[in-house]
Amino acid sequence: MIHEDMIEFAAALPRFGALAGLDLGTKTIGVAVSDGMRQVASPITVIRRQKFTLDAAALLEIIRDRGLAGIVLGLPRNMDGSEGPRAQSTRAFARNLIRLTELPIGYWDERLSTVAAERALLEADTSRKRRAEVIDQVAAGYILQGALDRLSHLSRQA
Repeated sequence: MIHEDMIEFAAALPRFGALAGLDLGTKTIGVAVSDGMRQVASPITVIRRQKFTLDAAALLEIIRDRGLAGIVLGLPRNMDGSEGPRAQSTRAFARNLIRLTELPIGYWDERLSTVAAERALLEADTSRKRRAEVIDQVAAGYILQGALDRLSHLSRQA
């Protein structure tokens, strides 16, 4: 099931189990995963986009190999909070992906995640070439870490 709200997403998740974070771009999908306790997000790879069936197969292989419990999709909202074509594309991707997996899917507002990832890579003195190779997976890490922090806060309130 796809969850608009982090509270609903949290309720759909098992108590433990790693999550995937995805930064969907037009050419790539950045992928990050968490640890089983959902404390830390780690960027792991970038999938070069082809067509949906191939993209989904690559994602489902990662999900299966790592025994993941849920998926967090970065939702690219405009700065005023409205949704444009990229957000609609992300929602379409989620609708297609949910047909292929039983895992809960949640959205996380990804505004400025790529900016934060770029800044972190610049501070780490990463070369321009290397930044281009890893920016999407680092952005996925930021998206997932934001969601993990929110989920942790929700569990402390419960």
